Amino acid sequence: MKLQRSLLSAVVSLALLAAGAQASQSSGTLPSEIPEHFEANNALFDYTREEVMIPMRDGVKLFTVIWKPKHLTAPAPIVITRTPYDAANRQTYTGRPRSPSAAAAVPMPDAPLLEKGYIRVYQDVRGKHGSEGNYVLNLPLRGPLNPGPADQSTDAYDTIDWLVKNVPNNNGRVGIIGVSYEGWTSLMALFDAHPALKAAIPMNAMVDGWVGDDWYHNGAFRPFSLEYVYRQTTLKGANEIPMGSRDAYTTYLRAGSTNDMAKSRNMDQLPAWKKLIDNPAYTQVWQSQAVDKLIARTSVKVPTLIVHGLFDQEDNYGSPAVFEELQKQGPQNQLVIGPWFHGQQDPWFHTYSGSHLGPLQWNSDTTHYFLYQVMLPFFEQHLRDKQPASPTPRVRAFETGTNEWRSYAQWPAPGVATKKIYLEANGTLSFTPPDAKAKSFDEYVSDPAKPVPYRVQPILPNDSHDTTWGQWLVDDQRPFESRPDVLTYVSEPLQEPVTVAGSIFAELHASTTGQDSDWVVKLIDAYPDEVPLTPELGGYQLMVSADILRGRYRESYEVAKPIKSNATLPYRIRMPHANHTFQPGHRIMVQVQSSWFPLYDRNPQTFVPNIAYAPKDAYKKATQRIYHGSFVELPVLQSPK
Repeated sequence: MKLQRSLLSAVVSLALLAAGAQASQSSGTLPSEIPEHFEANNALFDYTREEVMIPMRDGVKLFTVIWKPKHLTAPAPIVITRTPYDAANRQTYTGRPRSPSAAAAVPMPDAPLLEKGYIRVYQDVRGKHGSEGNYVLNLPLRGPLNPGPADQSTDAYDTIDWLVKNVPNNNGRVGIIGVSYEGWTSLMALFDAHPALKAAIPMNAMVDGWVGDDWYHNGAFRPFSLEYVYRQTTLKGANEIPMGSRDAYTTYLRAGSTNDMAKSRNMDQLPAWKKLIDNPAYTQVWQSQAVDKLIARTSVKVPTLIVHGLFDQEDNYGSPAVFEELQKQGPQNQLVIGPWFHGQQDPWFHTYSGSHLGPLQWNSDTTHYFLYQVMLPFFEQHLRDKQPASPTPRVRAFETGTNEWRSYAQWPAPGVATKKIYLEANGTLSFTPPDAKAKSFDEYVSDPAKPVPYRVQPILPNDSHDTTWGQWLVDDQRPFESRPDVLTYVSEPLQEPVTVAGSIFAELHASTTGQDSDWVVKLIDAYPDEVPLTPELGGYQLMVSADILRGRYRESYEVAKPIKSNATLPYRIRMPHANHTFQPGHRIMVQVQSSWFPLYDRNPQTFVPNIAYAPKDAYKKATQRIYHGSFVELPVLQSPK
């Protein structure tokens, strides 16, 4: 009987399946092989991942992802990053696997935090990706430029307040960390900070978009800003600009002015873009948002570790400028300077090791050192009261040239003295002041139709998947030395090491036949012709510090003025900080030029109100003269290390 019932049941089941199949076939579809509900075996995982919408004081809700170790033995600190780069897919960007181990799944810099039992939080800033509200590229603090009830400071405060009240088993202490834009949001959290915020690590932060970060450098506009603004503001998510050429030099040169390039991609529809190019001078739009100036007027209560990269190709002004103000406010604020490009010390979207940059080897993994010897101990001290085994130096700076970490009580390093190295006749450099009566000069023709490229072509767009944008500051400068529109000055081989540790300035005494001009100065370490241990560095020209000044702002950053043609005038150029030793046998080199394209837009060399809108007939050749006795001020370390 049981066998008969089993056979009967099987027959009925087959009949039902056949009927279902016939019904599906008659409707033209097969049944879905994706079940309506699937539950993963999360018992394998040593963490939980939760997505929440956190309400702000104005009712806007911000998308937030919370990673939490499952087996916390004690209340844990929270570390947050506030980002415009998609909190939900941060794991995807890193290329890290979906793993049951949190330390293996999260972005690499978070591994030591998850290993130590931290609660890790990512949040989309308002208006981006999963968050509600309106996105403003750099939302100003509440005030004249932002009359609303919220800003990035209040959003950080409200987020921290919600987290400490709603995330189980947290210890009531919060840290904040981030790179670039996320470094900026980390700095914003310091203003009217929440009492639970006990530590901040802003890395390569956007600080002053006109003086030396992101959009302009000393008044010269950076066309690659166009790619970033397009990516960030055409969609709530991200959107890559169509370049139309593998060589950015060709693309931007053919387009004409910066605005011509933008209009060809319909960017005149973007408010953020218009705000950037319609404020070419150092107006209140820039000054009132410069974070170093805001910090100078604020008592910062949160211990802050500022992180700076010597080869930061995007934000090389802001970190030292902010630390200059923070170090006045107490020893709880620290600085670390590493041999990194933008974000290399926190490679959440990179696969680069911190052991090298381009052909330069540092003899150690500086990224690993930062994560485990700097970042983690700083958070452990301030979020868990775990004091370091030995006193923490106020400043830790990696010295290129010797490839060693140095500890200092302040920055610039104590014991530095300004020493001028002079540009002299016959392409020479000397620490000896020249004859003040000498009026000799070198000259070259600057042609906007053939601007000096900032690196060897093809110059891949920054959004290109195979771009090497991160390492261009260590590119060999020899290809540019032979150009007729680049002047080169070089010292005799050094007999003793020369260490520079701090800020660098150049002062050119120059004239132009035009009405406007850009001046680019590069400080270079020229290697010996042969380097036995690393033959590929024989004759290498390593750029130690370099920057640009738009001549129309030589008297005032706030007001553009035409340059008097053929008048010899002084131009003072702020250059990035350096921590480098020129070794014996090396030479100190300086290169001078009047274009650096398309890193910076072309100066038409005739005066127009706004260079971004310069018509094609405004671009004219000009003869530039650099007078001997021009110099570079070096912060030379005098005291023994």
